[in-house]
Amino acid sequence: VLATRYGMAAVDSIMHARWGRMVSLSGTTITHVAFEDALGKLNTVPQSRYDEAAILFG
Repeated sequence: VLATRYGMAAVDSIMHARWGRMVSLSGTTITHVAFEDALGKLNTVPQSRYDEAAILFG
C-alpha cells in the first residue's frame, strides 16, 4: 500500500511539473520536499527501527 501511495505521488509530481522535488513520508502523510531541503541535513534512523527490521529480515 505504501509503495502505491509513493508511486501515485510521484506521478502526480510529474503531471504537475514539480521538478527538483522528492516524495516523502511525514507521519502518515505523503508530501513533496525540495531536494535542497531533504539533502541539507543528515537524517538518521533510530536504532529501534533497525532492531525491528532485524527481527523481520535477520
